[in-house]
Amino acid sequence: MVIEIVTGYVTGSMALLADGWHMGTHVAAFGLTLFAYRFATKAANNPLYSFGSGKVNILAGFTSAVVLIMVAVLMAIESAWRLVAPVAIDYDNALLVGVVGLVVNLVCAVLLHQGDDHHHHHGHENQGHDHNHSHENHSHDHNLYAAYLHVIADALTSVTAIIALLGARHFDLPGLDPIMGIAGAVIITRWGWGLIKQTYPTLLDRCPDVGLTEELKDRIEQDSDNKVVDLHVWQISGHHCAAIISLVTHEPKDPSHYKSRLADLPKLAHISVEVHHCSQG
Repeated sequence: MVIEIVTGYVTGSMALLADGWHMGTHVAAFGLTLFAYRFATKAANNPLYSFGSGKVNILAGFTSAVVLIMVAVLMAIESAWRLVAPVAIDYDNALLVGVVGLVVNLVCAVLLHQGDDHHHHHGHENQGHDHNHSHENHSHDHNLYAAYLHVIADALTSVTAIIALLGARHFDLPGLDPIMGIAGAVIITRWGWGLIKQTYPTLLDRCPDVGLTEELKDRIEQDSDNKVVDLHVWQISGHHCAAIISLVTHEPKDPSHYKSRLADLPKLAHISVEVHHCSQG
C-alpha cells in the first residue's frame, strides 16, 4: 500500500495511486474485521446482548461496503480531473509496482476464499446446536465476504492500472490511465451496493421472508382453535431469526407446546410465545 501510494505520486500514475488509496482504506477495513470477530467472540454469552452478537458481523460488512463506495467516488473524481489535466508518467516503475501489487492481492484473495469455505462447512456441521450463541459463526459470513470483496476490488484496480499503463505506453494513449480509474470505480460501486443490499435488512430488523411468517402462523393456527393476533419476525444474524407470537385460544396450553410446533424450523434461534385465553364464544 505504502509503495503504491509513494510510487503513484512519484511516477504520476493515477491508476497506481488510486490502487494505493484503495488499499489504504482496506487496512482500516481489515482492522474492523478483526475487531468484529473479537467482539463477537467475547460478547457471544454476554446477557447484555439479548439476541447474541451475530449482528456485529453484519454491521462490519455494511460499513465495509460504505467504505468501498466512498473510495470509488474519490477514485472517479480524481480520475476525471486527470483527464482534464494530464501528467507525465514514469511507466517502467509504475508497471513494476502494479504487477507486485496484483500478485499480493491474488494471494490474499486465495487465503480469504479458503477461510470463507471453512466457515461455510463449519456452519453446516453445527446446524441443530446452540443457535442462540453460534449464529455469528454460521455459514455465509458477511464480514469475511466483505474482506474478500475488498481484496478482489484491490486486484481489479491493480489489473486496470497495469492495462492502462501498458496501453498508454505502447499506444500513446495517456488518457487510458484515468479512464481505467473511472471504470474500476464503477465496478467497485456495484459490488459495494450489492453488499449493502445484503446487510441492511438485518440491521433494520426487516422480516427476512414472508413465507417464513406465513409458515409460523399456519403451524400455530392448525393446532386446536388458535388464532394468531400479533406476530413479529426479524433477523438477528445473517442466517437466524427471532419471533414473537401472540395468540388467542379457547384451549390454552403451555408456551412450550407452541414452541415445539416450530422446533424444526432451522432459521429460528429464539421464540417468544404469549398465550391469551378466549373466554367468549
